[in-house]
Amino acid sequence: MDFELRRAREKLEQEQRERKLKAKLKLDREKKAKQEAIRQREAIEAVQRARRLDAAEAQAKATQQIEEELLAGRGVAFSRVLEAVPYEGAGDKIKLPPSCFTELSDQGAFDKGPLHFRVSVIHQSSLSDLKDAEQNKRTTHAGVLEFTADDGVVALPSHIWSNLYPAESPMVPMVEVCYVWLSKGTYAKLQPVEAGFSDIPNHKAVLETSLRQHATLSEGDVLTVNHGVLTYHLRVLELKPSSSVSVLETDIEVDVIGADPTAESTSQPVLQPLELGKLDSGVVAEGSYVYYKFQIGDDIWGKISSGDAEIEVKIESENHDGDTDLYVSRHPLLFPTQHQHGWSSHDIGSKALVLNSRDLGLGPGTYSNGIYGFKGTTKYKVSVSIRDKSNLKIGQQAVSSTLSADADTVECQNCKHYIPSRSIALHEAYCRRHNIICQHTSCGVVLRRDEVKNHVHCEECGLAFQKEEIEKHKKVFHVPLNCPCGIVLEKEKMVQHQSVECPLRLVTCRFCGDMVQAGTSAADVRDRLRGLTQHESVCGSRTAPCDSCGRSVMLKDMDIHQVAVHQKN
Repeated sequence: MDFELRRAREKLEQEQRERKLKAKLKLDREKKAKQEAIRQREAIEAVQRARRLDAAEAQAKATQQIEEELLAGRGVAFSRVLEAVPYEGAGDKIKLPPSCFTELSDQGAFDKGPLHFRVSVIHQSSLSDLKDAEQNKRTTHAGVLEFTADDGVVALPSHIWSNLYPAESPMVPMVEVCYVWLSKGTYAKLQPVEAGFSDIPNHKAVLETSLRQHATLSEGDVLTVNHGVLTYHLRVLELKPSSSVSVLETDIEVDVIGADPTAESTSQPVLQPLELGKLDSGVVAEGSYVYYKFQIGDDIWGKISSGDAEIEVKIESENHDGDTDLYVSRHPLLFPTQHQHGWSSHDIGSKALVLNSRDLGLGPGTYSNGIYGFKGTTKYKVSVSIRDKSNLKIGQQAVSSTLSADADTVECQNCKHYIPSRSIALHEAYCRRHNIICQHTSCGVVLRRDEVKNHVHCEECGLAFQKEEIEKHKKVFHVPLNCPCGIVLEKEKMVQHQSVECPLRLVTCRFCGDMVQAGTSAADVRDRLRGLTQHESVCGSRTAPCDSCGRSVMLKDMDIHQVAVHQKN
């Protein structure tokens, strides 16, 4: 009996324990469910709160942007996101759709002066990269050329495109175009990317001509300046009074500093400085040019013009399997070539070019040496020196006076030299045995018999050369050369043609200072009588205020105006 009671009690206690455990587990589950529900509710509230904050922040940013646009545009709020397409054009003028014209006109933007726009790249990136894209957002400024682009498209010239997309452009480039008001610039500091920009004669006038095609400047932008066949890039380092300015109808002070020494070298030729009286060495490959520059000052030119000195440009070849040609020009021709140069030397091996007061075009100024690799790779040494002729002239005068004083001479029948009469018989016997006179027309040079086989004449021009020189002479002077204008001439006529006659030759405009193609004759008869080229006829039609009376006068009529109105020569 006791055993059964004990078993019943134990069973009851076990059942009670199980019920308590189940009840505890149920309470734990309910508690966890409540906590999970609370966590989910808090997460939902946090997301909703973050969305409300983001919406408020976006609204604040939009309001701030509208206020900034109104402030920057002085009451004009214009902003468009457009697809960018490039077009071939100079300067920084963009093309907008006609709908932009209507929107700007309705807000009175055309009454506020020239239109300027801020052009920014829209980065098509993921949300994780949005902050980095915002920090690296590329922006520049531009004017407007016309409102003829397709809807949803803005056409960008190469200057704007290269500054917004210096590397590869995206598949669908998108930009934001905002109207802004820019103050007129007063100062700009520029730095050439390549070396050699300051070698251009009147390089600031060339830069001014390039800036006429621009409406704005922005710090960090890179300007492209073309000078003939040369292209230079200048980085905008500093602007005043703000980081972006307008350059329309304003006088801006431009400071061009030295080239960036860390920039990569280009294939564009560069003038290396060469001091008078000092040697410089180098290597030139076949078909390539190496260029140097030197100065002739007023003091040196005084000696040259009086006949007391002369310029000697000398090249010494250090190897015999290569050969060079030497070309010299006076600026503004920076880089002399086979077709365009002032003076040249084509001797085989080492060569010297002597310039004196009798050479037309010589004067004080800057000159360029062009060393051309005619054959093989040549190591050379180049120098420019001043040769003093005063002592030489005194010696020549003494010798000539001595010869003129000795009148007891007889002309040799073989070599035609005057020999003292007391030794004429002995001289003629020796001369006829060892010397031969060249029978070529207008030559008559006296040669030793062992030199006759090396003495030859060119069939084209009749000039005399050594046998090893005639092949190079024919290649240089008598192989027809093709001018880009279509004319085929030999070297000497080609040099004359490209210096005076070729419509594609580069000349310095007397009004803008830039190197431009001469073109055909001016359309206006009066301009042709003045000797103006086609470019100068158009460029000279620009007006400028007279320094004396302030009237606007065309540049090509300014000299006539000064004489006729102000009686100035």
